[in-house]
Amino acid sequence: MQEPPHSDHRDYTALVQQIRQWGAALGFQHVGIGHTDLAAAETELNHWLAAGRHGEMAYMAQHGSKRSRPQELVPGTLSIISARMDYLPPAAEPWGVLHDGSRGYIARYALGRDYHKLIRGRLQKLAMQIAAAIGPYGYRVFSDSAPVLEKPIAAQAGLGWVGKHSNLLTRGNGSWFFLGEIYTDLPLPPDAAVSAHCGRCTACIDVCPTRAIVAPYTVDARLCISYLTIELHGAIPEPLRPLLGNRIYGCDDCQLVCPWNRHARTTPETDFLPRHGLDAPQLTELFAWSEEEFLQRTEGSALRRLGHERWLRNIAVALGNAPPGDKITAALQSRSDHPSVLVREHVAWALHRRSTAR
Repeated sequence: MQEPPHSDHRDYTALVQQIRQWGAALGFQHVGIGHTDLAAAETELNHWLAAGRHGEMAYMAQHGSKRSRPQELVPGTLSIISARMDYLPPAAEPWGVLHDGSRGYIARYALGRDYHKLIRGRLQKLAMQIAAAIGPYGYRVFSDSAPVLEKPIAAQAGLGWVGKHSNLLTRGNGSWFFLGEIYTDLPLPPDAAVSAHCGRCTACIDVCPTRAIVAPYTVDARLCISYLTIELHGAIPEPLRPLLGNRIYGCDDCQLVCPWNRHARTTPETDFLPRHGLDAPQLTELFAWSEEEFLQRTEGSALRRLGHERWLRNIAVALGNAPPGDKITAALQSRSDHPSVLVREHVAWALHRRSTAR
C-alpha cells in the first residue's frame, strides 16, 4: 500500500457519496464505510476457536490476528469499503424441494455462478473508478478470499446487524446477499452501525435440523449442515446423517424462516440464476453423473469445490434419507463398488438405512 499524501485537501464526504453511486451502478445494493477497530469481534472469534467450534476449518485459526486487525493484513489500511450484492434467485420454492425427498436441496447462493470472482471483479472496477477520480491510492479487494471478518466489518459499516444465526441481516432485504470489501488507505468518514432487530425471535434456532445454533449468535460448525456438506472432507458423522435430509450442498433453513426475509427481493444479477435445473434436481440423476459430467456441469460454480467424491458422499446420504423406492435403491447399488472408500462407506450406510426402515 502506498503512503498517503502528507497534505490532503480532498472532500472525503463527497467522495463517499460518489463511491455509493458508482457501487450502485456496478450492481451493489448497499455500500458502506467501516473503520478498522474489530476488537470486540476478535474476542468473540478467539472464544469460538478456543471452544473448537470451527471443526476442521483450520484456516480460521491461521494468520494470527491478521483476520481481526486489518492493518496487519494490509499495512496502511485506514478505512474499509463494505459492499452488499443480493443473490436470491427466482427458483423452485425451497420448502417444496426440502419436503420432496426424491430431490436434492442446494443452498440458493450456489445455484448460479460462483460469486467470488464476480464480486471481486466488481469491487476492482469500483476501486479503479476511485483512482480515476482522485489519483493513485492504496487498496486491496476481497470477497471471502482472505482472512477477513466480513460480517463484523459490514455491520460496523452500517450494512446490517449480525443475527442469532450469525448471518448479517437487514431490515429492508433480509440476509440473502454476498459481501465484499476494499481495504484502503483513504481516511473515509465511517458510517454508523445499525441497531439489532432480532428481539425475542428464535425461529432460526428452533428450525435448525442439527441444532447447530448452540446459543443466540453462536454456531457450532461441527453440527452445521453447511459445514458437514461443504467444509468437511471426511466421513459425515453417522448420528447427523439422518438429520441432513435431502440437503446435499449447504443449508438455508435458518434464512428461510427468518421473518426479515419476508422482505427479500430476488436478484437482478443473471449470473446468479439457477443452472442445469439445480434448484429442484432429482437425486438419482445427480448421483449418476460421472466425474467428467460433474466437472462440466459445475464449471464456474461454487459446487465445483466439492469434487466428485464428496458430491457422491452427500447425495448418498440424501438417498439414504429418501422415501422408499426401487429406483433409489438401484441408484445406490450402482455405486456400492465405487473406488472411493468414502463413497462406498456412505453408500453402504444408505442401503442399510433403507433396508432397516422397511
